[in-house]
Amino acid sequence: MKYEILGKTVPVVETTLNKGESMFTQRGGMAWQTQGIKMSTNARGGVMKSLGRMFTGESIFMSSYEAEVDEAKVAFAATVPGDIMPINISEMPNGFTMQKGAFLCAEQGVELKVEFTKRFSAGLVGGEGFILQKAYGKGMLFLEIDGDPVVKELQPGEILKVDTGNVVGFEPTVSYEIETVKGLGNIFLGGEGLFLTRLVGPGKVIIQSQNFVDFAGRISALIPRS
Repeated sequence: MKYEILGKTVPVVETTLNKGESMFTQRGGMAWQTQGIKMSTNARGGVMKSLGRMFTGESIFMSSYEAEVDEAKVAFAATVPGDIMPINISEMPNGFTMQKGAFLCAEQGVELKVEFTKRFSAGLVGGEGFILQKAYGKGMLFLEIDGDPVVKELQPGEILKVDTGNVVGFEPTVSYEIETVKGLGNIFLGGEGLFLTRLVGPGKVIIQSQNFVDFAGRISALIPRS
């Protein structure tokens, strides 16, 4: 499989497949395809895995696109302005953990499963990340980034505190929990909400410069209401 990321504002990853190679994505992720691509839709991984995906914000059903001829092309588009980041899961034996909504598409050798945070309370109060997704296996994974991606390599014991909606994903060696913003003035006047995501190294962390859910909320607040 070969790929090329096209566009800058709302990018697309165009994959070139040889006969028998295939990609999968959540429902509605495909942007265009050439002749020689066969599409199939199913509950990838069975009913239980499909229900788990529903809790992560993904669709229950996944669509697969298999090449019936060499050099067939199929493209998958981001849904909001931002970026697309490729990750070779084959080089990550322990997999990669990502927040809901980050998955765009992947090769068939990549598996997805629901992953819970180590602290049950983190999800109950954090709002964004109680149920995460873990990608593992072999092949290329493509992540959808809101805004621009920022990659941090945390050293052992190094701490990074991030607005929860700005966390894209991290390696399993990074520990993850939610902490409360300190000080009543900061909570009510700071505009950052009650909680931050606390990431502790070692390992790679991917952050996005925009949180589209927050952005949409700000736009909604400006819409006149009768």
